[in-house]
Amino acid sequence: MVANQPPHGLIVGNYCHDVLIKNNAVLAETLGGAAAFISAVLDGLHLPFTYVTKAGSDFAYTTTVNHPPITAGKTAVFHAYFDSDPSEIRREDRILKRISSSDPISPADLPDDDVRFGFGLAVGVAGEIVPETLEKMLELCDVVLVDVQALVRVFDETDGTVKLVSLKETGFNRLISRIGFLKASAEEVPYVDVDEVRKSCCVVVTGGEEGCTVYWKDGEVKIPAFSSVQVDPTGAGDSFLGGLVAGLVEGLALPDAAVLGNFFGSLTVEQIGLPEFDVRLMQKVKDEVQARKMQHDGHDDESRFTKTSGHEQFIASLVAAKLIKTHTVSPNHVLDPDMRYTDVIS
Repeated sequence: MVANQPPHGLIVGNYCHDVLIKNNAVLAETLGGAAAFISAVLDGLHLPFTYVTKAGSDFAYTTTVNHPPITAGKTAVFHAYFDSDPSEIRREDRILKRISSSDPISPADLPDDDVRFGFGLAVGVAGEIVPETLEKMLELCDVVLVDVQALVRVFDETDGTVKLVSLKETGFNRLISRIGFLKASAEEVPYVDVDEVRKSCCVVVTGGEEGCTVYWKDGEVKIPAFSSVQVDPTGAGDSFLGGLVAGLVEGLALPDAAVLGNFFGSLTVEQIGLPEFDVRLMQKVKDEVQARKMQHDGHDDESRFTKTSGHEQFIASLVAAKLIKTHTVSPNHVLDPDMRYTDVIS
């Protein structure tokens, strides 16, 4: 958390260990979990949030994360199996398996009822968020953003393969009318009735190189992607959410906030595992966000959905920011093929 600033919001979701595998060989072992990717964005922009996340005593990154987890049970482990051209790793070629699960986050793990937050993000990855926890988040936060993967993921009882179910079939469906934003990837959106959900909240659908589309009751807007050289799609949607909420916290209109989400998603796919962002780049982004905010400070409910004048210039300024070199490998990577997870690969 940034010193001497109250938190802007609440992030709820567990850390995990991610293992990237191709042709039965481990490409990388990294810190995972949506909370990790989101914090990389928000911490880099100096936006303080409160984090509620869990990991086991076997968690490999206790001394390196900025927001230590609650220690309980085991750390969730995911194996991501890729079958694609050697020059790239594509999400659509991925088979994801949960090898071990973590303890759920209960309502009692969240802050006391007398604490209020402007924004809340429900970003579970391994089934750790239960309906009662989301319900308490709705009570604590003015606006809650939910990644639909936290709601619709189920796991094969035999090998842990991640599968998806219809949102309507879950215990979360009764709460959808109370959330502010629901984010879904192109692979997840078939499990969401967008036409129904958009009547009560914004639905943001991310499409990788196709950019994203924001749907609300009375309209929709498409935001183009930033060009990128993809090496690992892991966490791109999480970084997108980090950029989106950063824009909302800073008072940007929704299309501009979505641009910021696309920007951080594009940076993330260009790195293996958890990204690191150059401090010069982050300062440039902060400057451009503040300049954009000053152009249209105080927008009303109607204009917050609109691409106002200067929108394209804002995109161009972030394209220029991408020219600042970023790190390509995070210190949270473990590339040693003899490390502990390789012996369970078949």
